Amino acid sequence: MKTKHIQYETQGTCSKLIDVTADENNIIQQVFFLGGCNGNLQGIGQLVRGQHIDDVIRRLNGIRCGTKSTSCPDQLCRALEQLKNAPAE
Repeated sequence: MKTKHIQYETQGTCSKLIDVTADENNIIQQVFFLGGCNGNLQGIGQLVRGQHIDDVIRRLNGIRCGTKSTSCPDQLCRALEQLKNAPAE
């Protein structure tokens, strides 16, 4: 099975990087966050594993963290948008 992989540098969040892999059918295989709230972000990674990219974007897009205009889940959506367009290898 072919996979797609990106490392996305976040903006406006405590996490600094999101490493995400999906298969050729846009099913998320794994998500790792660098920095941020470790337990919460591990939980998000486990919850989205096995989900279709579009379903995750629909659920998490636009979530804000406190007074920030974005959040780690929202930044994950930005990463997933890029991943959708990445070539499968």
